[in-house]
Amino acid sequence: MAQNDAEAGCAIVTRLRAHPDLLTVAAIAVIVDVSASLIHEGLGHGGACLLMGGTPRLLTSMQFQGDQQMLSGFAVRVISASGSIANAAAGMMAIMLLRRNRKQPRTGWFFWWLFATINLLQATGYLLYSGVGNIGDWAKVVAPLRPVWLWRVLLTVVGAGAYWAVTRWAMGRLGQHLSASPPGRVAEAYRYTLVAYVTGGLLSVAAGLFDPGGLVVVLISGVAASLGGTSALAWGPQLLHDPRLGMPTDMQLRVTRDVRWIVVSVLVAIAFVLVLGPGIPRR
Repeated sequence: MAQNDAEAGCAIVTRLRAHPDLLTVAAIAVIVDVSASLIHEGLGHGGACLLMGGTPRLLTSMQFQGDQQMLSGFAVRVISASGSIANAAAGMMAIMLLRRNRKQPRTGWFFWWLFATINLLQATGYLLYSGVGNIGDWAKVVAPLRPVWLWRVLLTVVGAGAYWAVTRWAMGRLGQHLSASPPGRVAEAYRYTLVAYVTGGLLSVAAGLFDPGGLVVVLISGVAASLGGTSALAWGPQLLHDPRLGMPTDMQLRVTRDVRWIVVSVLVAIAFVLVLGPGIPRR
């Protein structure tokens, strides 16, 4: 009887320890989402604009504008494509860093996992989004190509396939460091992914409300790119019902309360909404 009570007590402690600190998870999500936005708009579009000889005019949380009047059509398409390319490159870099990690996965591991996941989801999701809706960066890239419907189908197929592959990779990688039983690790995964998804969506929409582009930009970039582009965080954990995906290891993920991440995330969120929301114009 005493042995059974002890085992039950250990099981309860194990389950409690498996619960991440949700405030720290949200803090990491803030920093990752802001980073992904800056990589897309600033490093991707902005960097390509400078390389192509254009003049940057405005950078906000949701859009980049540059003077492209003197640029060729090819240069303009390169600038349009470079946002997603920059996100993809950043995501692949994070994957390489994760592969080199041999220590117990903790807060830093979760940051790089979420960084890779969100950047890759946004990069691949943009292909699908532009192919289906015929709006956004990649719609501009294929606009002069003929027949345009064929290129839109290609964007849709490649985007959907790549998005699915990224989702399976992300959930499998996370699943390796969660509970052993499929039902348990699905619920545990949602404690990480759903908090990150909601946090990123709220942050993006909040910053978008200050965007000079108005409601159209909020709907196209904020809702579609953030809530739509990272939607795998909302449904992806269901894949972990498959015991073959992400076989659990003995190194379980631990994200505990970390005031440093929380403080930095508050400062980053304020700057993102109040400074980058309305935008930084070139003087």
